Amino acid sequence: MSALRPPVVPEPRRHGEDPADCDECRSRDEGIWLNDRWRLARIPGVGVPLVLMLYPRDHYDMADLPDELAAELGVLTAHIVRHVQALANICRAHVYRIGDGSAHLHVWFFARPEGQTQLYGSWLPVWDDLLPEYPADVADADATTVTEALTASYGGTAQTPTGQ
Repeated sequence: MSALRPPVVPEPRRHGEDPADCDECRSRDEGIWLNDRWRLARIPGVGVPLVLMLYPRDHYDMADLPDELAAELGVLTAHIVRHVQALANICRAHVYRIGDGSAHLHVWFFARPEGQTQLYGSWLPVWDDLLPEYPADVADADATTVTEALTASYGGTAQTPTGQ
């Protein structure tokens, strides 16, 4: 067992607490899919087949997300999950919101490969850090499939992934 370190109070500020210093705000027009209020990006250098991240294009965190955007987040999340799980050899799309590192809302989507039962559950992001890097060209092709399906089912515009 490891002992917990003493509490740090007040806690350090998260990245982007000031929207003027927020990388996600500066990247509001970048991603593999965009609509007027949301953007989706592929996270490179991962070990699982596909990791995507959804951001509001404007500076919000979960607690201050307007109700209209919160409702959209739920519907958009369901669409993304459906399309990730429709990929060949993918069994589940895990969805995570952590929020300790950045003040700009970001929702993670991890694709769990079919048959890889060792990767079940909340340990998938830990396994992702331990696995060798998944081929970028395969992840780009899968991301294109997801964004084309998302554009057809939800709207927005698919962008060409480039091994982000």
